[in-house]
Amino acid sequence: MTTLAYPPQTGLFRTSIGLALGWNIFGCIQCIATVSADPAALMARGMSSSQAALYTGLTLWMHLAFVAAVFAGTAGCALLLLKRRAALPLLALSLAGYVALTAGDTLLGIFAAFGLPQIIIVGGSTLVAAGALAAAFFTGRSNRLA
Repeated sequence: MTTLAYPPQTGLFRTSIGLALGWNIFGCIQCIATVSADPAALMARGMSSSQAALYTGLTLWMHLAFVAAVFAGTAGCALLLLKRRAALPLLALSLAGYVALTAGDTLLGIFAAFGLPQIIIVGGSTLVAAGALAAAFFTGRSNRLA
């Protein structure tokens, strides 16, 4: 069996995880805005009345999935930059949150209402979460996490 050699945390690694951290922080801001939004504020930002009603009528589990995705992702990326093993479960929770968001956006008609931009944002966020989890996993496998 071949043993894979994992590179040390390079500048590219830190930059990539730093960008993922920034993306998750932006997600935290969006999450707070979504949870606390009212239809008038959403329509003032350019949503139609039906889109605003859909957003403000999201189920509790959708809000919890959003919170888990972005806040666990933020904490996980920060811990990964600090080379802490505790990043792994947080990044796994973040990915699970994004998978739940994708399912919810599909089932509740959010993708249909908001179209391609929403699909790209949620899909891209899911890929970022998967990449961060993979980075944590492989970094941990090479015993580079404390």
